[in-house]
Amino acid sequence: MSRRTERIGSVIRNIVSEAIQTRLADPRLEPLTSITRVDVSADLSLARVYVSVMAKPAGQKLAVAALANAAGRLRGAVADQVHMRQVPRLEFVLDDSLKQAFETVQAIDSAMAELGEKPPWENAAEAEPADEEEPAGAGDESTAARPADDANPPVQPAQPGEEDR
Repeated sequence: MSRRTERIGSVIRNIVSEAIQTRLADPRLEPLTSITRVDVSADLSLARVYVSVMAKPAGQKLAVAALANAAGRLRGAVADQVHMRQVPRLEFVLDDSLKQAFETVQAIDSAMAELGEKPPWENAAEAEPADEEEPAGAGDESTAARPADDANPPVQPAQPGEEDR
């Protein structure tokens, strides 16, 4: 996908997301319906809109059908805000990548449980220090032996684009 089609897809995603919330009152639409991504064809004739719907499979199909029925109005919303010679036709597709990711995590969890181990993400949460920090020097007799924080300031990571400076 070229930068132009990515940029157009991003604009369409924003406009369609807002239009779903403000312009559509279809009872088939689930409250947790969101646009995950938009792929625009190279000739700009088609925009495939991937939709995530937090509902049971029947509710997901109804929500996608409602969006397909409203595709003309949503395309009109895009045409109102984007000045293009030809506004892409909108095709709505159910995006189940979130469901697949969840199922993958569940499979890893169950496999780790069978081995008697905790998944790495649970170990990382336990290894993080607590948010409760003692004030500097409170109950710590070794503070006098440590150098001042001013002597060795922390190294800041380079920001993107600063390598050439």
